[in-house]
Amino acid sequence: MAIVREKGAMRQWSRSQRQCGQRIALVPTMGFLHQGHLSLVAEARLRADKVVVSIYVNPGQFAPGEDLDVYPRDFDSDVEKLKPLGVDIIFNPHDLYVRESPEKNGESGHETWIRVENLEKSLCGGSRPLFFRGVATVVSKLLNIVEPDVVVFGKKDYQQWRVLARMVRDLDFGVEVIGCPLVREADGLAMSSRNVRLTATERKNALAIFHSLKRAEELVRSGETDSSVLIEQAVTAISNAGGKVDYASIVDQETLKSVDKITKPSVFAIAAWFEAHTSKRWRIFPGQTIA
Repeated sequence: MAIVREKGAMRQWSRSQRQCGQRIALVPTMGFLHQGHLSLVAEARLRADKVVVSIYVNPGQFAPGEDLDVYPRDFDSDVEKLKPLGVDIIFNPHDLYVRESPEKNGESGHETWIRVENLEKSLCGGSRPLFFRGVATVVSKLLNIVEPDVVVFGKKDYQQWRVLARMVRDLDFGVEVIGCPLVREADGLAMSSRNVRLTATERKNALAIFHSLKRAEELVRSGETDSSVLIEQAVTAISNAGGKVDYASIVDQETLKSVDKITKPSVFAIAAWFEAHTSKRWRIFPGQTIA
């Protein structure tokens, strides 16, 4: 397993592998890897001859005042976790953005962004209007640099997966997009790098999200189809546990448009904030498919 930091070297490696007939898979991450990430690597291993894992905390998807500076990082631990999984390359670039440079005749900084105009508007896009712009742009850069045959994402960030799949389709990237199921802890909490920022009490309280999703699933199986009823019980449960709900929406799996009545498999997407000991609030947003 090699660690590559330069864009040119990464691209050269990929092209040399493809010339030899090798199929390449990319797993984009921001590091601080957990079992959810590792399950994506395992899926990538099944779908390609060579596996690249990118580790890059993307500043383009953080708005001012968000947690870029304190986003959890542990590169050495990430390397150790990836060693036994058959990863060929860790792509860990210093910076993927061109910065303004007065020394180079006032060369301007990065100013090109990708928007997926409709899919990005709802859910996370409501309170984070620049988030998907940053995500789509950095993933397009990774796809252009690594030039993979397949890219693997997790469905915990369900809207992100849909946004990126649409970007790949609309811009004719020659890459297959794979979405893998959300991975949960034994008690049901969705695995997330940010969970480490929660205190023991906050982590316990955050389980209200999982329990409210399971309760919604039970209600649907017993015949309830009114989305407002399912949403109300979830918001009440999470609020009673000390969470601040950003959104709770039942949406169409493809369009992400809200559905009033559940007549086919839909996604119940929830984002909630729980106070952390650092005085910041950490967002937990597992989605659940309900039939």
